[in-house]
Amino acid sequence: MAGARAAVLTHGRAVWLMVVVTLMWSIAGVVTRHLEAARSFEVTFWRSLFTLAALLVILPALQGRAVFASMRKSGGALWIAGLCWAVMFTAFMVAILLMPVANVLVTMAVAPLLTALLARIFIGHHIAPRTWAAIGVAGLGIAWMYGSEMAGLPLVGTLVALCVPIAGAVNWTVVQHSQRHGHRVDLVPAVLVGAVLSVVATLPLALPFQASAHDLALLALLGVVQLAIPCVLAVRCGQVLKAPEIALLSLLEVIFGILLAWVGAGEEPGAAVLAGGALVIGALVFNELLAWKEQQ
Repeated sequence: MAGARAAVLTHGRAVWLMVVVTLMWSIAGVVTRHLEAARSFEVTFWRSLFTLAALLVILPALQGRAVFASMRKSGGALWIAGLCWAVMFTAFMVAILLMPVANVLVTMAVAPLLTALLARIFIGHHIAPRTWAAIGVAGLGIAWMYGSEMAGLPLVGTLVALCVPIAGAVNWTVVQHSQRHGHRVDLVPAVLVGAVLSVVATLPLALPFQASAHDLALLALLGVVQLAIPCVLAVRCGQVLKAPEIALLSLLEVIFGILLAWVGAGEEPGAAVLAGGALVIGALVFNELLAWKEQQ
């Protein structure tokens, strides 16, 4: 039965499904801008809690109840990956509340290049000259974006935003290392672990609760529609699409997120953000297209 379901998802359908996934991911910024009272760590707590609740329903439905038993038998890589997801959950929402959506999303877009660097340092993966060039251009784009606006942006927000791609790079490096040593890491249960850790870590910081019923409805939307469902779908797409395709399609989150925040919350990105973001995304697109061509 599982094999029959896997065969249904063709390459073309996986591409379009990944586009839908990035659109779902991208709603976080615009939805957050419409919160009434919830702030900072309370936002992260409720989103992670709703994500956890959704995954507790989705995982047994897709993989059966045995998924929880398999988690207990998993190695340390699952828990390291879960910790990385927890950092990403928490840092992303805090950064979104501290800085413009565009700045956060462009900063997150460097994750594939950071992953290449960490994989080179800790696993010994070869970095092609094109990737070194892309890293340099993307670094220039980030410097351009923040250099002209640094006076108006909180340093803490910038550092928090950087935690997201760093944790993502560590996450994928750990997964690749485990797979090279014959230990498969199921990324969907790792998301569940991340949600649990995020809930536990942010609960003391979220008190006293101030979220209104309106806020809770929006945060439930984020937990289920923006995080739990698309993360599961992205893992499914990853079984069909190659890594360069996933990385390239994931960049749509940046474009969708900036447009939604602009149209839905009036958060117009500055010229420096657009220019720096164009450099970052252009470098990534160029690198991933060349990688895709080499694989073909």
